Amino acid sequence: MTNDSHRRTLIVTNDFPPRQGGIETFVRELADRFPPDEVVVFTSSPDPTTAASAPDGSFPYPVIRHRARTLLPTPRATAHAASVARQYGCDRVWFGAAAPLGLMAGRLRQTTDIRTVVATTHGHEVWWARTPGARTLLRRIGAQADALTWLGTSTRRPIEAALAPGTRTARLVPGVDTTVFRPGLDGGPVRDRYGLGRRPVILCAARLVPRKGQDTLIRALPWIRRAVPDAVLLLVGDGPNALELRQLARTEGVLDSVVLAGGHPHHALPSFYAAANAFAMPCRTRKRGLEMEGLGIVYLEAAASGLPVLAGDSGGAPDAVREGETGHVVDGRSVAATADRLTRLLRNPELARSMGEKGRHWVQTEWTWDLSYTTLKGLFHSAGSAQ
Repeated sequence: MTNDSHRRTLIVTNDFPPRQGGIETFVRELADRFPPDEVVVFTSSPDPTTAASAPDGSFPYPVIRHRARTLLPTPRATAHAASVARQYGCDRVWFGAAAPLGLMAGRLRQTTDIRTVVATTHGHEVWWARTPGARTLLRRIGAQADALTWLGTSTRRPIEAALAPGTRTARLVPGVDTTVFRPGLDGGPVRDRYGLGRRPVILCAARLVPRKGQDTLIRALPWIRRAVPDAVLLLVGDGPNALELRQLARTEGVLDSVVLAGGHPHHALPSFYAAANAFAMPCRTRKRGLEMEGLGIVYLEAAASGLPVLAGDSGGAPDAVREGETGHVVDGRSVAATADRLTRLLRNPELARSMGEKGRHWVQTEWTWDLSYTTLKGLFHSAGSAQ
């Protein structure tokens, strides 16, 4: 058995910077915790015209980009992943998102020195688990992996139901860097940039897509403003619903109190949390349960920043909030419930502050990237020992 310190892990993923999102953050943060000479990333290219043969020099470890905007388990992409594994002497692989890239596992085992496979699920795999053809593919991914990970009970149950008996699964959750996301930062520049002044700010940082519930927040804003007349909603993120949300704000008569700030890189988010009084993302499950929230790392970042959090009851989102202690969980389609909880938080700063303090303590003790990295390394070690 090779000494653990001499092993190298291949990370295969579509979700990696410069792409932005929760899974991208998940994969990047764990990749950054490996010693640079013990990890190599194989991912897609934001620009397929750039050379894919040279490592991306923006990172302290090798990042090899395949010539495709979306990496799929095609023979060509799998062969490229195998060549990277051989070139860098990798003997283990972590699929940052199990479906569909985990389908590469069998071929990588056959053509490289890779012997240990861990694949991570985030939430979209629930759709795979509940769809007949995709369910078969997810079952195959589970059979080829030494461990398939899940975020929480809401995603674990349907995913495990699709797997063959005996498939090993384990919990692997995202974390937060509480030295970066913390109270006491200066939110003044964000308030100045968007003309927020000293108004109470409700922040939502998420892609502008129906599942995230920004429309519920806009519909709730007139109700909130009856009790908190100067309240403002700050929406951070890009997505296909931007124009629709702007029109909804106009229809609801709150266009002057809804700020669509567009997308921002992850490192810019702490200043947005610092400018807010409460965080809200009333996500909801869609498409008859096939589309749900996996967890919602933004809830944890907001809590670490000292904010009270309002989450929707979709998928694993409730796992990121302690109801009544660090925030509230509501029906993401209920305008009334959303408005009621946010009004209470804005009108009671002491309650909001208490929830924020409890939320930060919870994140510091149970939701750190170092803990997640230790879990991932432990999965590789136990799987390797069992072989």
